[in-house]
Amino acid sequence: MEYNCKEFKVGKCEGEKLVDGETLPLVLTPPVPSKNGIESLLVALKNNKEWFEEMLVKNSAVLFRGFDVKNAVDFNDIVETCDWEDIRYMGPAPRTHIHKRIWTANEGPLSEFIYYHHEMVLIKEFPKAVILFCEIPPPEGGETPFVPSFKVTERMMEEFPEFVEEVEAKGLKYTFTALSNDNTTSMRGRGWQDALGTPDKEEAERRARALGMDVEWLENGGVKTILGPRALTKVFEGRKGRRMWFNTMVGMHGKELSSAMMADGTEIPENIVKRCEEIIEDESIQFKWEKGDVLFLDNYATLHGRRPSLAPRRVLVATCK
Repeated sequence: MEYNCKEFKVGKCEGEKLVDGETLPLVLTPPVPSKNGIESLLVALKNNKEWFEEMLVKNSAVLFRGFDVKNAVDFNDIVETCDWEDIRYMGPAPRTHIHKRIWTANEGPLSEFIYYHHEMVLIKEFPKAVILFCEIPPPEGGETPFVPSFKVTERMMEEFPEFVEEVEAKGLKYTFTALSNDNTTSMRGRGWQDALGTPDKEEAERRARALGMDVEWLENGGVKTILGPRALTKVFEGRKGRRMWFNTMVGMHGKELSSAMMADGTEIPENIVKRCEEIIEDESIQFKWEKGDVLFLDNYATLHGRRPSLAPRRVLVATCK
């Protein structure tokens, strides 16, 4: 399907890119100024669900701009209109529940860069869509850059074909250390009790195993989780057979609380990690948040992150199957 929906007008945003013939993000605006209200947006989405879902898969990112989306209640109405099943966030980011299906995005310090990732990439069940709403745009910085994942795989295959095939064959193994309680001074400060929804260690172990994690308890009350083997790339139905860079090798390699290696224990060469980081940044796309923006990301096809920001900045999130 092409852009044949009369209830939206295709717009533009600074920073958009043409990738493989598609514009990322696809910007959808009110067809006329008088139809910029939340009700107009909800009706348009309801009447054009199939079209919108195809646009999201086709373009990997869709930005609704110019609609009067005021708060978490409005945002939740948009999410529920899509009629996609909710999926509970599981990960290290400190977050707060706001309203129904709506949560804060990572509450770690705004001064830190949150590295590119597919949401919940290491968990057995991960979201199909990540939806973000800008309630308060930051005065400076704070963009949510995203990356067409298949482009990273293409370039890594070009530069390091033997490495890619070796890791594809062996898989990846990750470790991550979580404290007992939340630490909001860190972007990875969510404690295991909150993340696993229980203070009971036996129950926590059971829930961790169900998610595909092994655990080692630490003397300080924290836990070290071991995940693997995990894939380097994945191919998802309906996305042109593209191999997505569906891993968090760069984000977890050689960090204070985490590690990434091949599943057999082979270390990943530092120069390859560094070059992959450069490729990901080179392929990134970003725009300045505006109040009321709602960004839909195909989590199968895009990595996303967060630039350092001045306060205030308030971006809310929902994750969907």
